[in-house]
Amino acid sequence: MKLSHFEFELPEELLAIYPAEHRDESRLMVLNRKEQTIEHKTFKDVINYFDEGDVIMLNNTKVFPARMFGNKEKTGARIEVFLLRELNAENRLWDVLVDPARKIRIGNKLFFGEDDSLVAEVIDNTTSRGRTLRFLFSGSYEEFRAKLLELGQTPLPKAINREVEEIDKDRYQTTYATTEGSVAAPTAGLHFDEHVFKTIAAKGIDKKFITLHVGAGTFMPVKVDDFHDHLMHAEFIDVDLQTIEYLATTSDNMIAVGTTSLRTLESLYWLAIKIKQHPEIDSNEINLLQWDAYTLEGKDTSINEAMQFLKDWMTQKKINTLFATTQLMVKPGYQFKICKGLITNFHQPKSTLLLIIAAIAGDQWKTVYQHALANEYRFLSYGDGCLFWLNHR
Repeated sequence: MKLSHFEFELPEELLAIYPAEHRDESRLMVLNRKEQTIEHKTFKDVINYFDEGDVIMLNNTKVFPARMFGNKEKTGARIEVFLLRELNAENRLWDVLVDPARKIRIGNKLFFGEDDSLVAEVIDNTTSRGRTLRFLFSGSYEEFRAKLLELGQTPLPKAINREVEEIDKDRYQTTYATTEGSVAAPTAGLHFDEHVFKTIAAKGIDKKFITLHVGAGTFMPVKVDDFHDHLMHAEFIDVDLQTIEYLATTSDNMIAVGTTSLRTLESLYWLAIKIKQHPEIDSNEINLLQWDAYTLEGKDTSINEAMQFLKDWMTQKKINTLFATTQLMVKPGYQFKICKGLITNFHQPKSTLLLIIAAIAGDQWKTVYQHALANEYRFLSYGDGCLFWLNHR
């Protein structure tokens, strides 16, 4: 199946440039695969589709102001720097993307702030747009981080084609974000507010949290027609032992809020399988590769068995929080292991996120998106939501 199968025309007027006035007043489309029906609701109605005893799994990652603008030495050319990942805190080393990249070479210095109070030197050229910067800052680490927060901007996706505004500091962040590390928001969670959480709790529905730090690669379009040739960027996850213990005993009652939560939960299953098959694995370097889920043996292991093994392994290793990376690519044909449902937004064509939807709904994703376009649902990060039931239900 080629990427061209996942192409559709997305009118510019359906790109959500601003969020809904209230988080829970976005629209919600519900796909009932069993009855082959599509319903059009408001997001606050999502509670009507949950049963007592269900659990919603939320990604509590917190977006940091990752977009900075500096000037190149001598020429003064304006350069956008997008912070991706801190490599070394002591030496102030960061992986970044730069734009325009053609102007930035190893040895160049960039100056940030109206008073040039922060300087960075390019020390490595990692990819066509990627660079490694060493920030030259003599203050403490706390002062350095404060300076980054001062100079950085909310990293709105490029599709939101406007300047960052004060509203974005709040609305491009979930209300439950606690663990800083993302360069993009887990956007399905943007619909949840205090009112939704209160109604969920009143119905006997629990909520739990996991962490996947969303990387810039999540929203990058696939540029090869055979999506098997697309390279998924590694993203960092951390999940505590208590959550693993819960997953070891839970039944099929979990709804993932967002594709990041879904990919984290599915990655945990395959990480357990991988560790079991490779007991010599370094507990400090645990990673799930892009196609591991399709090549590892043991896919018939139940989720409870896999999580029990992972719990026992973590206990034996005296690990209270599992830190790992995942490059898991969910594509059509993938068999989901954990969740019964997914809440997500509407995604851009030819994206890995749309491949996840196709893995859930099969070719019915086209019907869903045709309805979304015909009924003028708003797309992407500030857009409307959709509730799917997964293919093993």
